[in-house]
Amino acid sequence: MKCPKCGSEHIVKNGSIHNKKSKFKCKICGRQFVETPSVPRISDEKKGLIERLLLERGSLRGVCRVIGVSVKWLMKYIKKKYSNIPLKIKVLPKNKGKLTVQIDELWSFVSKKGNKLWVWIAIDAKTREIIGLYMGDRSRDSAKKLWLSLPPVYRQCAVVYTDYWEAYVGVIPRNRHRAVGKESGKTSYIERLNGTFRQRISRLVRKSLSFSKSLENHLGAIWNFAHHYNSTLFA
Repeated sequence: MKCPKCGSEHIVKNGSIHNKKSKFKCKICGRQFVETPSVPRISDEKKGLIERLLLERGSLRGVCRVIGVSVKWLMKYIKKKYSNIPLKIKVLPKNKGKLTVQIDELWSFVSKKGNKLWVWIAIDAKTREIIGLYMGDRSRDSAKKLWLSLPPVYRQCAVVYTDYWEAYVGVIPRNRHRAVGKESGKTSYIERLNGTFRQRISRLVRKSLSFSKSLENHLGAIWNFAHHYNSTLFA
């Protein structure tokens, strides 16, 4: 018998599981296991495929069919993954100078359309990277939290383009705030990013059977994609 994790043969008995099967423990890495598990172990290769599928617009049941896992197992895996996602976006360092930011709000909902959740996104107009992200209502308080999520250099120097939504007034410094219409083209990059979010995250599609029942999973899916988006910009 070999350890399924490290391959060591230094194995000792370690009690039994709920169905009376003998449990073993590896003396090298500490892994506990049974010799013939009722539920087959999901390989790292399959987990890697699951990670990639979660970044595409597909249903969770579709992922289950492709990978060959149960919905219960997948939901447990997702819950663990999303609970460990950093809730702060990673941004490349910038020097003080001429910086331009575009900000917009993206509508979504959890469980039912009455439970609205707005996704506030800020991007660097030059690099296209996400520099700020916040999810909440559409109030001035949420606008403040988005503004505070931006790195200090942007809050000190950047010219900020938004739509005419009143929540921005009094949050972004007046001398650097530019409220514009879509026809100006000054918010085209953030509007395009909104489309990318809806295209890649099925929970955000307006007319779809895919929607979040859990707030935690909804937030986790959006943060997961945001981190992935930034990591691929300069790969």
